[in-house]
Order: sequence, then structure tokens, then C-alpha cells
Amino acid sequence: MNLLTIVLQQAGAGADYSFLIMMVAIFAIMYFFMIRPQNKKRKEIENFRKGLEVGQSVITAGGIYGKIKEIEDSTVIVEIASGVKIKVDKNSIYADAQAQAQSQAK
Repeated sequence: MNLLTIVLQQAGAGADYSFLIMMVAIFAIMYFFMIRPQNKKRKEIENFRKGLEVGQSVITAGGIYGKIKEIEDSTVIVEIASGVKIKVDKNSIYADAQAQAQSQAK
């Protein structure tokens, strides 16, 4: 009975390490599959907004397609139709994927 008690105590101590290893593995999986890609995408969008140019095709957060006519400190003037211009915050400007695909195909 003494030997059985010692074996059971050893099995219980090993469970603590396996729990710790499992928690580290879960954090590593979350980092590589969720946190890291999200940070990478955020940096790409941030770099895109820093490199905005007049004449570039963009999409607003509301889904409006247009071309940049003027760039100010925190806003952008976007022409959505001939003669129709709107003022949009830079943080709500995204790249127009269709325009980029067409320019790369040429």
C-alpha cells in the first residue's frame, strides 16, 4: 500500500507540468494564428494610409469608391463622381483591390 501511495503522488505531480505545457501551447497557437496576423494586417493598412497619393483609387469604410483629389493632415478629399467630392477621415480609407489588380495585370 505504501508503494501505491507513492506512485499516485508522482502521477499527481506530473499533471501540474502538463497543465503548464498545455497553457503555453494554447498561448503560442493563439499568438501565431490570431494576434500576429492581425498586427501584420494593421501595419499594412497603416503603411497604405501613410503612402496615399493624389489620383489613387480607394474605398471608404462606408463602401464608397472614389479617387483621391486632395490630401490634408487627417482628412482626404475623394471624388466619387465627376464634380462630386466628399471629405473623408484618413482612418476610414482602404485600398481598392480591383484597381490594384488591374494595375498589376497591365
